[in-house]
Amino acid sequence: MRRLSICVVLTCLSASPFALAQTTQTPPSPAQVERAAAGDTAENPGPLATDLRTDLKPADIEKAMRKVADWQIATAEQRFNQQWTFAPLYDGLIATTQATGDPKYAAKVEQLASDRFHWKLIDVRFPHADDEALGQAYLDLYRAHPDPEKMAAVKDIMDRLVARADDPNKPLWWWCDALFMAPSVLARMSAITGDPKYLNTMDREWWITSNLLYNQSEHLYWRDATYLKKTEKNGKPLFWARGNGWVLAGLAGVLRFMPADYPDRAKYVTQFQDMAKKIASLQQPDGLWKTGLLDQQDYDMSEISGTAFFTYGMAWGINNGLLNKAEYQPVVARAWSGMVRHIYADGRLGSIQPIGAAPDKFSPGSSYVYGVGGFLMAGNQLHQLGHPDKTAKGKSAK
Repeated sequence: MRRLSICVVLTCLSASPFALAQTTQTPPSPAQVERAAAGDTAENPGPLATDLRTDLKPADIEKAMRKVADWQIATAEQRFNQQWTFAPLYDGLIATTQATGDPKYAAKVEQLASDRFHWKLIDVRFPHADDEALGQAYLDLYRAHPDPEKMAAVKDIMDRLVARADDPNKPLWWWCDALFMAPSVLARMSAITGDPKYLNTMDREWWITSNLLYNQSEHLYWRDATYLKKTEKNGKPLFWARGNGWVLAGLAGVLRFMPADYPDRAKYVTQFQDMAKKIASLQQPDGLWKTGLLDQQDYDMSEISGTAFFTYGMAWGINNGLLNKAEYQPVVARAWSGMVRHIYADGRLGSIQPIGAAPDKFSPGSSYVYGVGGFLMAGNQLHQLGHPDKTAKGKSAK
C-alpha cells in the first residue's frame, strides 16, 4: 500500500511538485513533495547499459557521468525543488561540469537557483539542517561567479544559526545525516567571508553530535539516539550505510574549507581516516556495500547511495593526501565499477534505497536523486585521480 500511495502522489505531481493543489485546494506538505519528487521505483527499468566501461579512465568516467546526469535532468527537471533530497544532485551536477568541462550541468543548477528558487532556502522549520543543504550549491556557484544575491539568504540563515543558543535537551544535529547537510555550508561561509564564527559554530555542534552518535570502537555513526541499542540479527550494532555515507562525505565537505591550522582539524582528520578504514574493510565482493554495515549477509542486495557517498569521501581523501592511494584506490575502483553496472540503458541509476532512516528493502529499478548526486560527486573525484592537476584542494573540487 505504501508504494501505491507514493505512486498516486507522483502521478499528481508529474507536471509540478505543487500540482496537487489544483485538485485538493491544499498545497502538498513538504513531506509529500520530498518523497514524491525525489525519485521512483521502475518495476521494469529495461536492459542495463552495454555502452559503458567500468575502469577509471577519465573518458569512461565522463561518459558514465553524462549518461546518468542527462537522464536525471530529462526525467526530473519539472520536479526539481529546494528539498534536501535534491541538494546532493545539484552538487553532483556542478561536479559533472567540473569533470567534463561541459558548462550545461552547472548552468542548469544556476538557472534553477535564479529563476525558480530566487537564491532562497526553505525557511519554515529553522534550524533544521535539511533545509540548509541547498546552501552548498548556492555558495559554490557564488565562489565561481561572485554575486551578493547568491549568498544573501544563506548568510542570513547561517547568521541566525550562529546566534542561536543551544538547547541542552536536544542537539542541533540530532541525526547523523545532518552532518552532510549543514556543516559544510557553515565551513564554506567561513571561507568566503573570512569570519571564523561560522566554522567555530560548526565545530561546536559537530562534536556535540559526534559525542552522542559516534561509536568509538566501531568508528561508525548511529543514525540517531533511538538506534543506540538496536542491533542486527547477528547481534551487532545497527549502522546504516547511507547514514555513514552522509557523514564521511560531510567530513570531506568540512575539511575542504577548514584551514590547515584550525585548532580541531586533527580531530576531523582522525575521524575521517578511522571511518574510511572501517568502511573500506566492509566492502563486498561486488565492490558495493549493503544497507546494514555490520550484518551485510542479512541483506539481499547491494545499495548505491551509501556506496556513492563512501566512494566520494574516500576518493576525495586520496586526492587531498589524507588517504593512502595504494591502499584506497583499489577500493574506490571496485566501488565505481560496481556502481556503473547498475546504470540502465536509458541512464537510470538503480538500486538506490528510498528515503528512510535505517536499512530497508528496495528494488533494482529504484532511483532517487540524492543517490544520483552522490554518484556524480564520486565520479568527479575519481576523474581527478587520472588528472591530478585538476585537484583543487579546498577550492573547487567536488
